[in-house]
Amino acid sequence: MDYEVESMENEPKKIAVIGGTGNEGKGLAYSWSKFGHTVIVGSREEGKALIAAADINARIGREDVVGMENLEAASKSDVIVLTVPYAAHRATLEYLKPQLIGKLLIDVTVPLVPPKVTKVQMPPSGSAAQEALEVLGDSVDIVDAFQNISYEHFNDSGEAGCDVLVTGSSKDARMRALELVKDAGFIGWDAGPIENSVVVEGLTSILIYLNKQYGSHSAGIKITGLG
Repeated sequence: MDYEVESMENEPKKIAVIGGTGNEGKGLAYSWSKFGHTVIVGSREEGKALIAAADINARIGREDVVGMENLEAASKSDVIVLTVPYAAHRATLEYLKPQLIGKLLIDVTVPLVPPKVTKVQMPPSGSAAQEALEVLGDSVDIVDAFQNISYEHFNDSGEAGCDVLVTGSSKDARMRALELVKDAGFIGWDAGPIENSVVVEGLTSILIYLNKQYGSHSAGIKITGLG
């Protein structure tokens, strides 16, 4: 059984958050920039990326985050984080594919199908992460993470209150992603091979249902009994 990743020194990374103008993307960009990583916010429209970057810079009190069109953002980064809606998932991967070769992709996409977002509806590939593997092949290290984290948890309280499950195409890719999970302020767990992403992504619809059922906005998961 794999336990929580051990703390270690992490070299600053160049991270592109594709679809970084949404709440989840901006939350991740803020957390990693605050930690000390170089962060680029990517968007289909450069103007929207620049506005989102300015918002994050105002929040951290520095001018560190920059905004770029998605392709340029990916080309200038070592780690690409995909936070686009599922409807744009495959097209975005195909568009960025040449810029992803040899890099780490952290796929945050959840295959939600509006309007029934409280119902688990997995794609033919099995999950968004497996769809990414289908599009990109083994030339890219792919991990699935942050699907079960509401954007309200990206704050300065120091208490995230929920954990992050990480699945992926290799043990090395998962370990690298777990370091970035820690840098974002969360406890992360190695949840195994990319096939397990079916369960992780499916949990998101359940958490959305729980939020609606019990009048909350930030339901999450916590792993107990380990460590």
